[in-house]
This record gives sequence, structure tokens and C-alpha cells, in this order.
Amino acid sequence: MKDSAIFKVFVLTSTVALPFHLGCKTEKPKTADEDDYARPNIILIMADDLGYSDLRCFGGEIDTPNLDRLARQGLRFTQFYNATRSCPTRASLLSGLYPHQAGIGHMTEDRGFPSYSGELHASTPTIAEVLKEAGYLTMMTGKWHVTMNIWPEDPDENRPLNRGFDRYFGTLPGHGSFYDPVGLMKGNQFVEPEGDFYYTDAISEYSVKFIREAVEKDEPFFLYVAHLAPHYPLHAREEVIEKYLDTYAEGWDELRKTRYGRLIDKGLIEPSWKLSGRDSMSYSDGGQMLYPWEQDTLKSWQAHRMAVFAAMVDHMDQGTGMIIDELEASGKLENTVIIFLSDNGASSEGHLYRTVERLGTPWKSRFHPDTTRDGRKVKPGVWPGVPLGGPETYGSYGANWANASNTPFRLHKSWVHEGGISTPFIVHWPAGIRVENEIRNQAGHVIDIFPTILELTGANFPDRFNGSKTIPLEGISLVPHFNSNNTEERVLFWEHQGNKAIRKGKWKLVMEYDGEWNRTGPSVGRWELYNMETDRTETQNLADKHPDIVKELEREWNLWSEYAGVVPWDQISNY
Repeated sequence: MKDSAIFKVFVLTSTVALPFHLGCKTEKPKTADEDDYARPNIILIMADDLGYSDLRCFGGEIDTPNLDRLARQGLRFTQFYNATRSCPTRASLLSGLYPHQAGIGHMTEDRGFPSYSGELHASTPTIAEVLKEAGYLTMMTGKWHVTMNIWPEDPDENRPLNRGFDRYFGTLPGHGSFYDPVGLMKGNQFVEPEGDFYYTDAISEYSVKFIREAVEKDEPFFLYVAHLAPHYPLHAREEVIEKYLDTYAEGWDELRKTRYGRLIDKGLIEPSWKLSGRDSMSYSDGGQMLYPWEQDTLKSWQAHRMAVFAAMVDHMDQGTGMIIDELEASGKLENTVIIFLSDNGASSEGHLYRTVERLGTPWKSRFHPDTTRDGRKVKPGVWPGVPLGGPETYGSYGANWANASNTPFRLHKSWVHEGGISTPFIVHWPAGIRVENEIRNQAGHVIDIFPTILELTGANFPDRFNGSKTIPLEGISLVPHFNSNNTEERVLFWEHQGNKAIRKGKWKLVMEYDGEWNRTGPSVGRWELYNMETDRTETQNLADKHPDIVKELEREWNLWSEYAGVVPWDQISNY
């Protein structure tokens, strides 16, 4: 677009008041003691590949008492969105921009265009860099995944300590063993796991350690807890897996029905929204990835796969409990804002046999090690009948269980139908939120987290950074919605590997890329139109009934895509 200001005006006139962009300061919620509100601590907890209904407080059956407590004492947003994949969402969270604007329009690979550089742009300030300037102690634990430079010999300018964080413990790449992770760092040093190591537990332990350090320094703090769980490989401790060995014996179809009913009972979805149908994904040989439970011949093994997934979520919740306990013990829980979300919907990646990503390097030959730390051979992939969970395995739970995790929505991680972009979203802040256990229906997006934190902390977003003019933040502050269920119309956009969507108010226009992924159906490669008020599960395509709305929303998406730097996927995938 020749003049990006044209698009900014266009977006603002397409929505109701956006106080952050317009420079209007929304009044902060008050408490009995005004001092309680000053400079709250901020904790962001992000899960990886968690489905919309996996948490108990969002209709699931997994034992998540600590996240449930945050929801019960705080807020649940029912219509919150991510950027459909791990590193794009993380780039948006850190930058407050759409992922293409931040340099990660696809993954952490250089695809030859600035929007697809595979690196978080140096001219884009992160939340940590802005809060550090405002006097916050900035800390991070867990998965980074916004740089391609993940090996010791690589340039280090885009690693956490060089992007605003004072403390860091975690991994740089997008996945790895929970028992022997690749790219594990403490500060700026690469380290090897020691002792009885399990990554989710280590993230939680370091989170508690960092909180204690901040309390000792008596400084306000920002902590970003970026879990790898429950991303594959399915790894969990046996005693936690055992809790769920009988939970999934009735299979994925019954699980979807049960969760659907709970979502309605909890008021998280409308009873009029139909449960979406079984997806039509297929293997390259034409075999269907998703099929009725009664057709499966290895039911016990399949149930065990889901049990391991549930155990991974359980581990993550236990770690959240450790963080809550530390905040309570130090007297910091009252004035700490805790936000929880997932980076994308549940993953349909199947990894049958040895189909697990490999990455050749001089340091480690692949993401999955050849042997465990005690010398046993690792058998990567999903092997029917071979249980997952231990360090000698490296597999996933497949499309059928992912479909259940994303109940009641369609499709999965990487797609921009609701199953790929919808996340459970929890906000807990006793000092500033005057209500408990309430639901918010305001549409939100990961781009909103940065402006929300600025509103909470009083930090200022710079006009220039590293010698360049900054791109204005794209989201809105959610603070006005903490104590009110009033909603404002939004215009939100998505694009990921050719899948694209726009949501404007109640209307969502979405298209699934036609060219790969072995997908079938009359709508693949064509615009679909859905009314999010009456059919958020995307079961009734209204494109033929409202061609004028399709045309207008397509025009708006095209304007945004030019402004944001989106490049047609066939040019990216063939680069």
C-alpha cells in the first residue's frame, strides 16, 4: 500500500472507539485502597497447542484446579483469539502487532521477504523492552521461538536477554524432548538438563525462583511463562498419566459430546450453535485421518495417547499452582495481574511412524535425540500399539483427539477457522477486578495484550526504537472490559500459510488454502461467510446468501494484507 495511513484511518472508522490508538486514557478500575492499584505485577502464562475446551473451567475433564481457581476468582473471555501457530502468536504477543509486521509471517525461517524474515524485527520493541524502561524487572521462562538462531554458534541479538528480559530460563526452538530439550538456556548460556529433569516442572520451578528474586528486590515485575506443554512430543511422568488411564475409554466422539454439553451449561457457548462435524482431513494415500471411534482397532492405545496429553496439561496446572502459592506467600497475589491463554488451537499433527521434523545442525542432528540421557534408544514418531509418554518416545496424539480438544469448533492449529484460532483466556487480578467468576464476550486478540499491559502499568510505547519509527500497536486495551461486559465491534485479521480470515463484528469471512494439506470439500479454496452470533461453530456457510458482505469483507482483508505485508502463499512456499 502506498500510504499506510490510509489503512489506519480505514480500520479506525470500521470500529467503535479504540481508546489506545486515539490517545484517550480509559479510566482505570478503582479499589478501596487506591495504592493497591499502583504498578501491578504482570504474569503471562501461555500454553502450547492447548485446545479451547481442554481446561475444566472451559468444559474439559482434565484436572486443572489452579487455572480453574483463577477463572473462578477472575474472568473468562469466551471469544479470544491467537495468531493460529506458535511463533506467529508469540511474535504478536511480544510486539503488539500482527505477526507479519513483526517479521514472522510464517515460521522462524527466512522466506525472502521482510514480513517472513523468521526473526523478530529489531525495530519492533517487545513488551519486555518497554516495561524494563518503565522500571519493571522483566523475566521469562520457557519457549522463545521468535528467532531462527537457536544454536550456540548463531548470532544472539534476538535472544531473550537481548530483547528486554533481565532473567531467562528456557528453550529457543519450537519443540523438543521434555526430558532432554534442545536449545536449553539459563541466561545467555546453553546448558544441559540435570537430575530428574522434566521441562514443564523446570519452567515452573524457575518461575517461582524469579518471583522470589523480584520480591527480594522489592521491584514490580513482569514474568512471561511460555510453556511448551502440551505440544508434542507427548511426555509426562507416569504417576500423572495414571490419573487418566480410564478417562478416555469411551473415545473422542463421546468426549466431544460431553464437552459440548458442559460448554453450554457453563454459558461459554450458545445452545443454538451446533457441534461442528467430523473433519475431512486425509493422508496422502487418501486414508481418512478422522473417523468414528467405533472403527478404531486399538482403542486402549488411543485412550492412552489422550491420557498422556491430559497429564501434560495437569503438570502445567500444577506449576500454575506453585506460582499462585508463591504469590500468596509473598503477599503479591492481590496486585498481580495473571493472564492465561494458548498460542493456537490443538494440533492435528500425526507423526505416523518416523514423520517427525528433523533439523540437521553441527550441534545436534535433530530435535529428538538419538538416545535418552541414560542411553536408551529413542523411537521417534507414532507407532500404533506403542505407548507414548516416556523419554524413549517422541510422538503426538493425532487429529481425532485434537478435534475433541477443540470442541465445539472446526479444524486445528495452522487453520484460521475457529478451532485453530480460539483460545481459553483467563484474567485474574483481585486488586483491580471487582467481580468474580464472570464471563466476557468481548472479542479479543493476542495483539490486545501489549496495549492492555501498557494501560495497567502506565508504561509508554516509544515513537522510535533502535533508530527507526515504530509501527503503532494494533490492538486495544482490554482494561475497560474487566469490570463491564459491554462489547465493542472489532475488525480482526488472520493469514497463515494461505489460510485467511477477517472478523468484523458478527461477520467472519474465512478461506482455507487450496493447494496442500490433503483437504477435500466444496469450500476449500473459496470464501466462507459465517454469522458469529448465531453460528460460531461455522456450520452454516452464508456466502451465497450475502455476496455483498463477502465482497466488502474481502476488500477489507485485501487492504489489510497489503498494509501488513502478507505475500501470497504460493510465492512463500516455493521460495
